[in-house]
Amino acid sequence: MKIKKLEPVRDRYMFTDNRHPEKGIMSTVLGILSVFALALSVFFSYQNGGQANMRYAAAAFVAAIFSCIGLVLGIMARTEKDIFKLFPNLGIILNLIAFLFVIFIILLGIGVL
Repeated sequence: MKIKKLEPVRDRYMFTDNRHPEKGIMSTVLGILSVFALALSVFFSYQNGGQANMRYAAAAFVAAIFSCIGLVLGIMARTEKDIFKLFPNLGIILNLIAFLFVIFIILLGIGVL
C-alpha cells in the first residue's frame, strides 16, 4: 500500500506581487461616470423633444472633462510595472468611448455630420 504524499497548498496557487493600480481604478470610475452622465443627458434631451437644457449641457461638459482626466490616468496606470492590467485597460476604453461620443455630439451640433 502506497501512502500518498500531501502536496503543500502553495504549490497549487500562483503568488504574485502584481497589484491593481489606484490610478487605473480611478480611471475606470471616471469612465463609468462619464458614460453614465452622457447617456443620461442624451436620454433627457430626447425626452425634452431634442432640446437640451443648460443642465444637460453642463453634465456633458463635466463628463468630457472627466473622460479626459480618466484617459490620462488610465494611460499613466498602464505604464506602471508589476500591475494587473484590467482596470487601466477598462478605464482607457470607457474614457475613450465617452470622449469620442462628446466629439460626435459636437460635430452633430455644428452640422458637420
